[in-house]
Amino acid sequence: MKKLPSTIIFLLTLSSLDAEQVNGTDAPEGKVHVYKQVDGTNREIEIFFPKNHAPATKTVPGIIMFHGGGWGGGHRKQFRYLCHYFSTRGLVAATVTYQLATKAGANKAKGTESRKRVCITDAKSAIRWYKQNADKLGIDPKRIIAGGGSAGGHISLLATTNPGLNDPDDPKGYGTSVASYLLFNPALSAGDAKDPEVDFLQHLKADFPPAIVFFGSEDNWMKKGWVPASEKMNLLGIKSTDLRIAEGMGHGFFNRQPWADITLIAADKFLHDLGFLKGDPTLVMPKSGEKLVRKP
Repeated sequence: MKKLPSTIIFLLTLSSLDAEQVNGTDAPEGKVHVYKQVDGTNREIEIFFPKNHAPATKTVPGIIMFHGGGWGGGHRKQFRYLCHYFSTRGLVAATVTYQLATKAGANKAKGTESRKRVCITDAKSAIRWYKQNADKLGIDPKRIIAGGGSAGGHISLLATTNPGLNDPDDPKGYGTSVASYLLFNPALSAGDAKDPEVDFLQHLKADFPPAIVFFGSEDNWMKKGWVPASEKMNLLGIKSTDLRIAEGMGHGFFNRQPWADITLIAADKFLHDLGFLKGDPTLVMPKSGEKLVRKP
């Protein structure tokens, strides 16, 4: 029996870790909308609204999240738990289905073009749809928070900083910039430099919005991806990124309890300090004693 190449094994493992839905299955489903159609296939966005939300009379900040899965797997229900929680805290929160990077699609890529491009294009379409429908949804288009887990973290960053990779059928006049980020072990890679369209470092600018970033201390993606990004942020004078570390934990740790609630509590306080939320988190820190460590 032939052994799978190490790269394939790594991506399969990453996809499995990213796609865990321990908490997504514990949350109710949101309201599903179609943000675009491609070759007869719906691209869907699932939205969670605060109780008694009245779009006609009140607008609130919005969150839009992108699931992980190694760019080729995963499901939007990964962030149902997060979206449901923040809807109970008064925000409109959405989790998105996007085009996965298939082997067939990769074979069509030209030269050094990355298979990740299609994911980013769909993410940009979803953000534009979210802004275009801001009045109907009752959100403030200038107060949108984007984020994701692993591959989804990478996708959210590129969709909001790269001016390219646009779907020509997207509504005109809507940008994709956001006010803040919630990033769960974003999967940035030095290999992305082969295709500038998917390389976050190529698009990182001094006006990068505030972000909270979560990593396990044993996650190699932090060393090979986030550390170079952090170094460039320092060179650009960016001081608004809050890095939190779960000691002894690896990739995808935030999908499991007690870390799901611990990271949500930290994200809640972060958004409160930025003025997106009022009051204290409604989740309670676990009695087991696990804590995140803030890193400079």
